[in-house]
Amino acid sequence: MRAIKDSVHGHVDVGDLARDLLDTWPVQRLRHVKQLSTVRLVYPSANHTRFEHSLGVYHLAREALDHLGVGGARAEAVRAAALLHDVGHGPYGHQTEPVIERHLGTHHDEVHGLLERTEVADVLADHGLDVAAVADRIDGQGRLGQLVSGELDVDRLDYLVRDAHHTGVPYGTVDQERLLRAYRFRDGELVLGEGNVPAAESVLVARALMNVTVYRHHVSRIAGATLERACERLLAGTDLPAERFARLTDAELLEHLREYGGTAEAARRLTERDLHKRAVWARLESVPDRLLSPPADRVREYEREVADRVGVDPADVILDAPEGFSMPESSTPVVVDGEVVRLEDHSPLVEGLEAMGRVQWRLGVYAPEEHVPAVGRAAVSVLGIDADPVAGTR
Repeated sequence: MRAIKDSVHGHVDVGDLARDLLDTWPVQRLRHVKQLSTVRLVYPSANHTRFEHSLGVYHLAREALDHLGVGGARAEAVRAAALLHDVGHGPYGHQTEPVIERHLGTHHDEVHGLLERTEVADVLADHGLDVAAVADRIDGQGRLGQLVSGELDVDRLDYLVRDAHHTGVPYGTVDQERLLRAYRFRDGELVLGEGNVPAAESVLVARALMNVTVYRHHVSRIAGATLERACERLLAGTDLPAERFARLTDAELLEHLREYGGTAEAARRLTERDLHKRAVWARLESVPDRLLSPPADRVREYEREVADRVGVDPADVILDAPEGFSMPESSTPVVVDGEVVRLEDHSPLVEGLEAMGRVQWRLGVYAPEEHVPAVGRAAVSVLGIDADPVAGTR
């Protein structure tokens, strides 16, 4: 048994299987994919990677399995899944995921084919593990797959604490040890045992505050939207295969963007942090329902229409139309008075956090600073938004 020093968990014990998996390229590649992608343009110390996060998830999975009394090959498969759970991520993680899904039709958790095509398959086979079974656990399938991907997964327990640690904000604190010790199975479902409603609520609070201050910060959203548009132009205008695109590192993607004329300006803006500004920043109640997560082709149509009205390049107008607010953690199953209930049905805190999320929700339209006033006026008209296009948008 060896140990690796981690900034969050201290020493992480690494068994033979994990050691061999760590030496494969799909896992080593995660050293070159930042965990928080463009959030580091807001929080300079947020330079941690998906590699160290994967080690943290592996560590928490080991702890959870020990508390649940699960051992042998079943535990090995879950530990492998925990370590490999992020290998399906593209460059810049979640911020290129919509592009990859549109071009390849796969989500980052769907890694069956990916694992089978790499040396990971040989490592798993050498340790007596079935590749498909490990991939199933990464996708959250099966009783133990809930530990890796579900309302109570150890992925969430690591990234909240890790992201708070590296950004320096005090909002991602959760009682990891209490939660791990509270894990139980009821009728095949992973739940938190009796007396742990406050622990479940702490995860909700941490996630809600991290959303507001870190994950959905407007600068990161502007940079992420810029990156997504550039990636679409890159794939449409070059012979870079989508399969290859999905396996790039952050630095490799940025280099491809620099080299292609149609995306060189976007690469410059991302590199120099010379980002678009907010021309519209609209609350949920002022936005028509048709603008809640519209399909990508419709978003591009809106952007072109606004750009035509102003007389600017369509690349200078970005519509950021997120989904209506949701809080999936509110469905966390907990045991109360001997019965399994959903947290949202028991905790009055959920309603308050959902209201906070709706208040914080914003639709954004972004443009180069010199075009902000004109783009803002045109966007409000084209989109039918009941909002001031300029005031309070910088």
